[in-house]
Amino acid sequence: MMLSIVRRRVSPGGSSSSKLGKLFHMVRPAAATPSISSTSGSEIFHSARGLGNVRNLRYLILPGRTTKLMPIREAMESLHPEATMQIQNRLFSSDNGDLVDAVVPFMGESISDGTLAQFLKKPGDRVNVDEPIAQIETDKVTIDVASPEAGVIQKFVAKEGDTVEPGTKIAVISKSGEGVAHVAPSEETSEKAASQPPPPAEKSEEDKQKPKKVERTSVIEKPKTSSAPPPKHSATEPQLPPKERERRVPMTRLRKRVATRLKDSQNTFALLTTFNEVDMTNLMKLRSDYKDAFVEKHGVKLGLMSGFVKAAVSGLQNQPIINAVIDGDDIIYRDYVDISIAVGTPKGLVVPVIRNADKMNFAEIEKEINTLAKKASDGTISIDEMAGGSFTISNGGVYGSLLSTPIINPPQSAILGMHSIVSRPMVVGGNIVPRPMMYIALTYDHRLIDGREAVFFLRRIKDVVEDPRRLLLDI
Repeated sequence: MMLSIVRRRVSPGGSSSSKLGKLFHMVRPAAATPSISSTSGSEIFHSARGLGNVRNLRYLILPGRTTKLMPIREAMESLHPEATMQIQNRLFSSDNGDLVDAVVPFMGESISDGTLAQFLKKPGDRVNVDEPIAQIETDKVTIDVASPEAGVIQKFVAKEGDTVEPGTKIAVISKSGEGVAHVAPSEETSEKAASQPPPPAEKSEEDKQKPKKVERTSVIEKPKTSSAPPPKHSATEPQLPPKERERRVPMTRLRKRVATRLKDSQNTFALLTTFNEVDMTNLMKLRSDYKDAFVEKHGVKLGLMSGFVKAAVSGLQNQPIINAVIDGDDIIYRDYVDISIAVGTPKGLVVPVIRNADKMNFAEIEKEINTLAKKASDGTISIDEMAGGSFTISNGGVYGSLLSTPIINPPQSAILGMHSIVSRPMVVGGNIVPRPMMYIALTYDHRLIDGREAVFFLRRIKDVVEDPRRLLLDI
C-alpha cells in the first residue's frame, strides 16, 4: 500500500506554520463521520510520528468545520494557503527507500510479453545486485529477471505461469532485510491445530443411559444380497492404462513457437527433399593432419561443420535461387550469406545465425559456432543472434540420425540436413573398400526452386566436401 506524505516549505516569520503540525485528526475510510465538537486544533491533532497505523491516514477534519470531510491536500491549502505542499508516493514500510521492485526487463523489439517460468529464489532469501531471481520464457529465448539491489526478498507479487510484460513488478526486495515475514514455530503449531477437525464429542449421560434395545437392533443382520458379477469386457474393447499413470505438463512458449512455425512451414511451402551421399575421407584427413596446428594458432578445434558451412556458401553463390525467398508476388534475392545453425537444447530448438559467412575463413567460422552453441546451451543467447538467416544447416548426425527430411525454417527457402558418418563398402577404382560415408538431404520450397537447381546445389556440397582443394582454386 502506498502512503501519501505531506511536506511543506515554511515561510519565514509565519507563527502559524510552527503549529501546523498540530491540526490533524485521523479518520478511517470505512468509519462513519464522527460528530465534531468545538475543541481547539491542538486538542484534536495527532502528529504522524505517534500514529499507530499510518495507512489509515486518508482525511483531515479542520477545527470549526464540523460537516465537511476533506482530502488532505485541499484541507492543507485552505488552512495555510501560503505554504507550498509537496505530496509524494512511497511504499508504506519504507520512508527512506528501503524497498525496491524487481521488474521484468526489456525482452526485445519483437517480443511484447512472456511467461513467468520459475522463481530461482524464495521469500526470505538474500540476493546480490544483478543476481537472477526469476526466469521469463518467451517465444525465442529465456530471460533472467535480476535483482536491482542487494538485500532480502520480501515477497513475490506474481506467480509462476503468469503472462508478464516488460516493466511488470514481480518481487519486492528489502535492502535492509526488514519486514520479511517468517512463520514462527508456535504459529505453525497453532495453524496445524486449527486446521485439524475437532475431536468427536463425548457421549452425554442420556446416550449412556439409553435402553439396550438400540444395541439389539443394531446387531440384527440384514439378508445378504448376492452381488452382481462384474461386467465382462468385450474382446474388442481396448484396455487403457489408468489416468494416474499419466502426467499433463503445459507446453513452454518456446516449444509452442517452434510447433507453430514448423506447421506454418508445412502449410505454406511446397516441400520437396532430394538426397545425396558424401565420402568424408578427405575432409576427415584434412582435420586429422592439421588439428594440432589449428588449435595452436587459432585456439579452437577444427571440426567438420566449418567445412560444410564453406561448402554451403559455395553452393549458394553458384545457385543464388537457393538463397532467395518469395515475398508476395516478388522474389527477393539476397546478396549476402547468413547461415543459421540449428542447435538442440534441453528447452527446445534454437537457430543462431553466422553473419556474413561468405567473408569468414575456417577459423572464424569455428569460433563463431562454438560461441553461439555455448550461449544456446546456457540459455544466454539473445534475440538478435537468432534473427534473420538466409539458409539453415541442421546436423542430426550428432544424435546418430542416419537419414531424415528436415523442415524449412521460415522465411528461408531451403535447409541442408547432415547425418551420421557410417563406414560402408564403396567401389573406388574398381575395388571395394570401406569408406566413411554420410547421407545429406536438401529440403526446398518447390514453388521457387526447381529440382535442377536443388540437385546442382547438393552436388556442389558433395564436390567441395569430398575435395576441399576446390575452395582454394574456386572450381
